[in-house]
Amino acid sequence: MMRVLILGGTGEAAQLAAKVANIQGIEAITSLAGRTREPSVPLGNLRIGGFGGVTGLVNYLHQMKIDVLIDASHPFANQIAFNAAEAAMQVKIPRLKLIRPPWKQVNGDRWIEVDSIKAAAAVVENQSKRVFLSIGRQEIGAFAHLQQIWFLMRMIDPPEAQALVPPGKVLCDRGPFHIHNEREILIHHQIDTIVSKNSGGDATYAKIIVARELNLPVIMVNRPLLPPGEQVTEIDEALVWLYSLLGNRCNNSQ
Repeated sequence: MMRVLILGGTGEAAQLAAKVANIQGIEAITSLAGRTREPSVPLGNLRIGGFGGVTGLVNYLHQMKIDVLIDASHPFANQIAFNAAEAAMQVKIPRLKLIRPPWKQVNGDRWIEVDSIKAAAAVVENQSKRVFLSIGRQEIGAFAHLQQIWFLMRMIDPPEAQALVPPGKVLCDRGPFHIHNEREILIHHQIDTIVSKNSGGDATYAKIIVARELNLPVIMVNRPLLPPGEQVTEIDEALVWLYSLLGNRCNNSQ
């Protein structure tokens, strides 16, 4: 039996776990960071919570006798990505990064690309009055000093009680989001600017389409750098990679 650890938290991770559960000869464990109070639970074995850095992850890989590591975490979860790369190297097991492609700017888009949330806040300060903040709850504090701006902040769970929160309204909701709903939200709240991470995928792309229709600027936060190593963008590609490892394992055991 080949044991696979999937670092999850994305729709792709859940879909991969569901397909791997049907492959004979593979046992998969999906790990969730535990930041969402009611996460979407994938099929198969599940663990929730952090590992405690590289050392904790190395210990877990040894303890659970993990043979393969697939990092299917969020494109902006670069800390776990680097921890996974280092831990897999120390344990000497194969590692694959499954990451959805980023959105590409198309004709009609008014993107202002920045490399950090802090940079996005600086742009907002100079040009905006009513902002749709679509970056989750972890980093909204970077905008809390902008008291002259009104923010609509969408996230899955509400901010912690002690969190710094900009002035405005918190909207708790989970994607996928649809074009007509996004259009209604942006128009109703008289939004003049959108701040978004370039997460990619279909679940939250509707706001980008509506921004294009309404000629609204989008401050787009570029993805952080990821560690070098094998990467795929499709679930089927990850399955092919796994089948290859499984085939090699069977051949070597004969």
